Amino acid sequence: MASSFSLITTTLLLLATITAAQTPTPTQPSPPPASDSCNGVYLSYTFTSGSKLTPNRTSNQPYRFESTLRVLNNADEELKSWRVFVGFQHDEYLVSASNAIIADGSATFPGPVGNGTVFAGFPSADLKTAIETAGDVNQMSVEVDFLGTQFGVDSPAVPMPSNISLVNDGFVCPRPSMQGTRVMQVCCIKDPNALTNITIQDEFLPRQSGDLTIAYDIIRTYESNYWAEVTIENHNALGRLDNWNLTWDWMRDEFINDIKGAYPYTRDSSECIFGPQGAFYQQMDFSTVLNCERSPTLIDLPLEMTNNTQRGMIPFCCRNGTILPPTMDPTKSKSAFQIHVYKMPPDLNRSELIPPQNFKISGRLNPDYKCGAPVRVSPTEFPDPSGLPGPTAVSSWQVVCNITQAKDSSPRCCVSFSAYYNESIIPCPTCACGCPNSRTCSATAPAMFLPAQALLVPFENRTALSTAWAALQHRAVPNPLPCGDNCGVSLNWHLLTDYRGGWSARITLFNWDDSSFADWFVAVEMDKSAPGFEKAYSFNGTGIEFHGVNDTILMQGLPGLNYLVGEVDGDNPKRDPRVPGKQQSVISFNKKLTPGIDVAGGDGFPVKVFFNGEECALPRVLPTSGGFRRSSGMVVLGIVAVVMAVMLM
Repeated sequence: MASSFSLITTTLLLLATITAAQTPTPTQPSPPPASDSCNGVYLSYTFTSGSKLTPNRTSNQPYRFESTLRVLNNADEELKSWRVFVGFQHDEYLVSASNAIIADGSATFPGPVGNGTVFAGFPSADLKTAIETAGDVNQMSVEVDFLGTQFGVDSPAVPMPSNISLVNDGFVCPRPSMQGTRVMQVCCIKDPNALTNITIQDEFLPRQSGDLTIAYDIIRTYESNYWAEVTIENHNALGRLDNWNLTWDWMRDEFINDIKGAYPYTRDSSECIFGPQGAFYQQMDFSTVLNCERSPTLIDLPLEMTNNTQRGMIPFCCRNGTILPPTMDPTKSKSAFQIHVYKMPPDLNRSELIPPQNFKISGRLNPDYKCGAPVRVSPTEFPDPSGLPGPTAVSSWQVVCNITQAKDSSPRCCVSFSAYYNESIIPCPTCACGCPNSRTCSATAPAMFLPAQALLVPFENRTALSTAWAALQHRAVPNPLPCGDNCGVSLNWHLLTDYRGGWSARITLFNWDDSSFADWFVAVEMDKSAPGFEKAYSFNGTGIEFHGVNDTILMQGLPGLNYLVGEVDGDNPKRDPRVPGKQQSVISFNKKLTPGIDVAGGDGFPVKVFFNGEECALPRVLPTSGGFRRSSGMVVLGIVAVVMAVMLM
């Protein structure tokens, strides 16, 4: 009896032990992902893989990398036209990026991004909220897969960017944190102090301001094609374009069938005939198609095409590519044309409308512009001549371009200084507009002072004059001689007089190029003395506000005299040097509004000079009043004597 009870007890204890062993122990729940705690826009950058590439190097070895950028909108407002900065820092060369483009249009894939790059969403640029999609992550987020090459970072090190941040207006991003070594993340939230004119109900982003804007308005749409009007408008007081060239990239195999108000730089349909467009549109006559390039270049038409029924008849078209600043003529500060675009599958739907990307615009001897990505804006309303409400575009995008100074770029015009109290001309700086790689002159030696008459002589014919002048002035002659300024346009600012009640200057324009400049303008920023400006006697001059300060004088040719001709041959081409195109005017100032200015000490010279919107290189020194000024006759005789001596030797 006792042994049976003991056996039963042992059996029950064994069953209890087995049951306890089979019962799972409770575990702690997994922590929620970091994105769940973000009530703004969550960004993450994840390095996924990498491998060594050839060639093998002892330093700066190339490596393949793959990574993913995720943008998730957890805010309570739709994120329109998202833009994210990725601070690449290992000389990355990006081969491809899905669902995004480079926002400023400065590069395309493949291309270098090693200094950090802003990416914009494409073809879908807006991210909806969880509220309006019931938490549909596919509409709330986007993943951008990067493939490229980085240099110098070998495993186990990870080539992470220095920073990731949302650059849309009105957001602030703290410094990102690392989750391990391969994931960088940050939560960007709305800035409560940011001022914005966007409301939750707005369907489109507001139009932005910039030095120059490009509107891409679709005015008629069909299943396989559409008509768009492109308007280029200048908003900068000193910005200008001459013979503009506009380029962009088609992203969906589109092609240009027809244009009114402009023309492609290259008319060629061969890429369509031998490409997917020809295979799809088999019945189309491609001989009439204007352009099938992925990156077409468009140019303006000449003035005489304005009323051409086939190519013209578009308001603001056909001005030979000239877009003036609004300060000169508001009616000539824009240019427009219309294009007929054919689409390709899968976009064969009249409502499937995608603009081109990577806009670039340039001109001849004009500022450089950097353009952003197209942003969807409210449809443009076109005026009606009758005064009734005009038609509205089907869809509209705006591209904002701003004047920029490219790294290591050179100016394209320069300035020389002279004054009544010094007989030497301080010329344009050496290599002011760049120097050729192959040269026998010095690119670093300072430019040699010149006599006044040398300003009208091309640089290649100045050697005897400049060396003779140096001998007469007892100045050393560099060996090798300094290179020229290599500028197509130069200006001379001569301080003419300085008296108790006022002072005057003379400005002279020289065109060393073969091409002429119609409707030219010059702007001089005078710092302290601009309020005293009275009159330009041979030019049309007026004081303007530039960058919020009233310190600039804008000058242009008088009616009928606004044409700066190009360089021409001398009277005897075999003997005489070529002669530049030239225009000149005296400018007067009073001192009533500028008491205490030191005209000869520097206040009588401009601090910046612009020709047709391009900022010109200035001399590094000003004329001094320490030298004796000889009579002009004695100076010329002295130069002739020294030149003759040099020639005899």
